[in-house]
Amino acid sequence: MCEKQLMALSDMPLVAFLTTRDAARSRAFYESTLGLRFIEDTPFALVLDAAGTLLRIQKVETFAPHPFTSLGWKVPDIAVEVAGLRSKGVRCERYESLEQNEDGVWTTPDGSKVAWFKDPDGNTLSLTEYVYATPIA
Repeated sequence: MCEKQLMALSDMPLVAFLTTRDAARSRAFYESTLGLRFIEDTPFALVLDAAGTLLRIQKVETFAPHPFTSLGWKVPDIAVEVAGLRSKGVRCERYESLEQNEDGVWTTPDGSKVAWFKDPDGNTLSLTEYVYATPIA
């Protein structure tokens, strides 16, 4: 009898999850505003491709968004990305406890830059421009 070798999860593709109360509105935001590639609309979730990561936006009747970041992107130039989002009507969130520039970008103690914005359901999303090289592209 052959036994299958158990593979480490570190070798498996990651699937990201979010939640929506309005699938049509979410699809428009993630596909048209953010530019993610739409894959399919199932009875349970919208499925999109986020640079090779599968994003499943689960369809629900009610939920309360988390008060923290649910999904984020590593970007090479945060100023360019924030300006692009602003041109599509997306505004960065402001937090009283953080010193953010006029565009809503916070510079971390190590010099990385972070901006937060919300999707139509109130999920907090982020952009981060890291100052250090990371082993992940």
